[in-house]
Amino acid sequence: MDRIAVVTVIVEELASAPAVNDALHEHASLAIGRMGIPYREKGLSIICVVVSGPQERISALSGRLGRIPGVSVTVAYAKEKNS
Repeated sequence: MDRIAVVTVIVEELASAPAVNDALHEHASLAIGRMGIPYREKGLSIICVVVSGPQERISALSGRLGRIPGVSVTVAYAKEKNS
């Protein structure tokens, strides 16, 4: 069953940005939309990606992102609807 979630990524080490983009590109089939905000005054970037897909694939994406140095990730899932 597909889930809908928002994956929030905070990139604190800008050198890690290519690895983040590679992970997002590899899981692009999950993405519904993406918003990136550079916070230059703090030297970081915030990326929010709305995704839809199996929870295992969303977890795989967030796990891969979370293993990148200088990157923090959170995932918020929409509540499942009762059948």
